[in-house]
Amino acid sequence: MNLKDSILVNYAFSIEDGSFIVANLPAGNFLLLISYPEYADYVEPFMLDAQHPLHDFGNLNLRLKTKLLQEVMIKGQVRAIKIKGDTTEFNAKAYSIQPNDKVEDLLKQLPGIQIDKDGKITANGETVNKVLVDGEEFFGDDPTLVTKNIRADMVDKVQLYDKKSDQAAFTGIDDGQKTKTLNIKLKDDKKNGAFGRLSGGIGNEDYYETQDFYNRFNGKNKFSAYATIANDGKTGLGFADNGKLGTSGSNVQVGDDGSVRIFTGSGGDDLDSFNGTYSGKGLPLARSGGLHYDGKSADNKQAINLNYKIGSMQLDGVTTTQTQQSLPNSVLNTNSSQTFHNYAFRQKFDATDQIKMDTSTTLKLSADGTIKTFKVNNIYQSVTDNNDTLVNRSNRNVINNGTEYIFNASAFFTKKFKKPRRTFSWNVSEAYDKNETQGYLLSEVDYFNKLGVQDSVQKINQYKTINTVSSALNSNMTFTEPLSKTFAIVFNYGLAVNNSTSDRKSFDQFAPGVYTILNKAYSNDYLFNQLTNQAGAIFNYKQGKTTFNFGTKASDVDFKQTDEISQTVYKRDFINWLPQSNFQYKFSQQRSLSISYNGSTVQPTIQQIQPILVNTDPLNITLGNAGLRPSFKNAFSFGYSSYQVLSNTSFSVNGNYFATTNAIVNNTTTDFTTGKTTIQYVNLASRTPENYFLYTFLNTYVKPLEMYVGFNTNSNVNISYSYINGLLDKSVTASYSAQFLLQKIVPKKYDFLIFAGPVYTVNEFSLQPQNKNNAPGLIVNGSGDLYLPLKFIIAPSISYNYTAKTQSLDANQRTIMNVTLGKTFFKDDNLKLSLAANNLFNQDVNFSRSITANTLMQTTSTSIRRFFMFSVSWDFTYFPSSKS
Repeated sequence: MNLKDSILVNYAFSIEDGSFIVANLPAGNFLLLISYPEYADYVEPFMLDAQHPLHDFGNLNLRLKTKLLQEVMIKGQVRAIKIKGDTTEFNAKAYSIQPNDKVEDLLKQLPGIQIDKDGKITANGETVNKVLVDGEEFFGDDPTLVTKNIRADMVDKVQLYDKKSDQAAFTGIDDGQKTKTLNIKLKDDKKNGAFGRLSGGIGNEDYYETQDFYNRFNGKNKFSAYATIANDGKTGLGFADNGKLGTSGSNVQVGDDGSVRIFTGSGGDDLDSFNGTYSGKGLPLARSGGLHYDGKSADNKQAINLNYKIGSMQLDGVTTTQTQQSLPNSVLNTNSSQTFHNYAFRQKFDATDQIKMDTSTTLKLSADGTIKTFKVNNIYQSVTDNNDTLVNRSNRNVINNGTEYIFNASAFFTKKFKKPRRTFSWNVSEAYDKNETQGYLLSEVDYFNKLGVQDSVQKINQYKTINTVSSALNSNMTFTEPLSKTFAIVFNYGLAVNNSTSDRKSFDQFAPGVYTILNKAYSNDYLFNQLTNQAGAIFNYKQGKTTFNFGTKASDVDFKQTDEISQTVYKRDFINWLPQSNFQYKFSQQRSLSISYNGSTVQPTIQQIQPILVNTDPLNITLGNAGLRPSFKNAFSFGYSSYQVLSNTSFSVNGNYFATTNAIVNNTTTDFTTGKTTIQYVNLASRTPENYFLYTFLNTYVKPLEMYVGFNTNSNVNISYSYINGLLDKSVTASYSAQFLLQKIVPKKYDFLIFAGPVYTVNEFSLQPQNKNNAPGLIVNGSGDLYLPLKFIIAPSISYNYTAKTQSLDANQRTIMNVTLGKTFFKDDNLKLSLAANNLFNQDVNFSRSITANTLMQTTSTSIRRFFMFSVSWDFTYFPSSKS
């Protein structure tokens, strides 16, 4: 800095050994200022002139702040963001934290991070699927249990990065498996004590909620417990965890690496299922609870992580759908409804034990077990007409229940040899899944002739059972060998064995309530056996600021399917290729660029080749295609990020491009005389489906306004193909948006955060070129807090969404506004009374529209409407060693 006025002239960062060079300084008198976290600033004057163009300070010793006299105060600007390689680190001290704020309140202030009303986190346009506490799993796969319950004033740093697989983290060679992750680093003085929250609320229309959370941290040991009951939409389960509550899918899938998975439940199956997810449709009743413990041994050689969770979800409601289907010579209009009463229950326990056997050897043991049950009662009704003439009328009722047992176990062994960068690792895992489902299918479809007179009826009254078992054993060994100081090679070999069974039976009624007649057409008993051998080599180059790796893996898959009823055998042998390449360049500590490519062979699923004949929906039939060939998916991605310390400005851009050759697409044929639709999968030889994604973000602090100003753009383009009644349709759907961000925080007075900007959507189909449903729109999201006298707080939030009129759709707008009036009590504001108005304008939040080449669909579902709730919450803390 200039000696006269302390204006900054230039700056630099020290490297790993502590040395530094500040270059390009003119002649003059200067001050050297050195700062480092937790140390006092070091200041020394010096001079440069023609005779002394270089000044060597020698070895400098910084002094810890804790060793300074209490009367001495060191003040300096807190650096908000640091970029360390692939990790962006936010300093919690640089952001405004109010009493009893939670991690979620802190995250909302971080540049590039957004959180929706359900707690779903996105960072630079990508979904964050994992949130850690001090690098450890916290209640496993439920991020909101961290963000909504850990106190913000306990946080020291927030780290954002792409978490690599255990294998990639050990070898340092990227294998393409990444999870967008946030790590919450706690302050040292917040790692010993207890804290939590007790809250409850009651509202009109019989709405209620209660959420309780308790934590006891003791150095290297953490214990937590939570419980929640609510019928106002607060499920108590995180958005990622919800998807794991029940069963999903329904076929046998061959993965890129040759592994086979059996999915049971809905999705083309004889019986419906319920996965326990609440997505805003219907009226929910959620109950959940859990226990968590993680701890380390005194010598840090062993770390244990244990979680137990229990939860249930009941969901009731009605979904109505209006569909308009354009065919060459007619237009089919269908009005349908689904009345649902569903219930799901789950218990899950998981454990991880990490052991440092010696300085070069580690062992990680993991296991989890889950029991899921569900009950489903779905009633479907539909009427289809052709120019006001009846085509068909359908009534269906699916009543069933099921239980699924899941067990997974793995062991990951790593060894580092005396020769630097020579390593060996071995990962062995077992996955077991058993599903038992039984229920009833009652269906009646009436068909009408061209005059609208009924001419036939199709009735189904069957009892169905489904029993599937999947057992998969996988073993993968990896050896890395340095070829030079900058070059290394990674060898990989894997062996996988999968033995699975699928027994499905349909019984017709022999007498009222007695189902003993086996219907062979809709019954099957399959045995799946698969053996996979995988081998590959990856080359890795690393020198200075550059890291580059490339290589490929190949899987030889031997698949066999046996029909135990007909004794027919289906065999398939194939090879999957997985080439990859990754490049990264670090311009500086605060600026980096990465580019990657991954290719994968996508084999057709057994459901696409040889679908199991089902009669759940007689108006929609799926046919197999034994002649399907594999497709190949090319995936390119890049990312650039930078942070300028002096201006507190961050900038990032991320993008990806996907292209699939020989893609597997739908061939859909609709018979306008009966309303039946038949789907068969075919290879697309002459076209290449593509997807583009680009996200940019710029955020800076404007000192005159004392606020953050940001701007982001988001572009997503999808080009897909399908055959409709024998004609090839090209579909182009796209979304382009730009958002401006304004954020200002005046502690204990007011704060606000506003995201607003235009959006433009594209829906174009080659078979209907005259119907371009392209439309501009506007999205506004805002929230804030206004602090009033006597510790009153008003907290409004608003979400506005507008889409202009198109050729086929009317204009649509929706405003969802919530307002909370609260008052805190006591010195620490730890007791709070609140009165909240939810969905103040009482607008329907479950209305959606979708368009395809020849189909226009409009759906409305039961949803939670306007209600008012009075609630009480008490935050308690006990940190005996806390300094703040």
